[in-house]
Amino acid sequence: MTRPRALFRPSGLRTSAAAALIALAATAPAGAQEIDFSQMSESDKAAFGEAVRQYIMDNPEVIGDALLELRQRADSAEREAEGARVRQYMAALHETSYSWAAGDPEGDVTIVKFSDYRCAFCKRAHPTVKEVLALDDNVRLIVKEYPILGEDSVVAGQMAMAAYRIDPDLYGTLNDQLMIFQGQLTETAAYRIADAVGYDVAELKALANSTEIEEEIEKTYRLADALGVRGTPTFIVGDRIVRGAVPTDELLAAVQAERDEQTN
Repeated sequence: MTRPRALFRPSGLRTSAAAALIALAATAPAGAQEIDFSQMSESDKAAFGEAVRQYIMDNPEVIGDALLELRQRADSAEREAEGARVRQYMAALHETSYSWAAGDPEGDVTIVKFSDYRCAFCKRAHPTVKEVLALDDNVRLIVKEYPILGEDSVVAGQMAMAAYRIDPDLYGTLNDQLMIFQGQLTETAAYRIADAVGYDVAELKALANSTEIEEEIEKTYRLADALGVRGTPTFIVGDRIVRGAVPTDELLAAVQAERDEQTN
């Protein structure tokens, strides 16, 4: 495996010596004998230090190996903490009274998508999500309206949430049309799209501007905060968080990893 060259710059070795030694200690095999420096004479300490220095000089790759292992352990710990948070809020994530569900209702893996109709990366991820559903027919998708890019985003998000409540059968088409829309998605443009899809604009506006929908949007904001969701798109795949407009194969890999974990 080719390691990042930055790990091996001389200046990097000098400035990260302490971190490297900590990493080496942290990655020592379980049961390895500990060294009690308090029982060593000054000359023994100096000899030990020189032996460590010479070993590292002769085998500089161990620093990269140790730092990589430390990073992997930190990533694993972060993944475990992240998974615990997601599992804590799983019921709210999978609640669909205000959130559209697509794909297989009985799918063994659920993808929850937090998205904003004015987010360019969400638009980029839109065909990816459709492709994942086409390639894996055992996946369920749940869409969480998460408007974070200004007032026009909030208007579109609340409108879409209201549209789902009024006629869930039309929501999939509305969601698709809003996502593929190119241009400034103003309130006028959003309602024009809804009208073309088949919604009654007056009815839609009345519900979209209601306290009911505002409270549901607030619930989504609180849920996102609890999970550490800060941007769009963010995908919750099972109990994994996948951030950003990732390629199709990466999202499918997350689905498969979740599926494999369920069977183990």
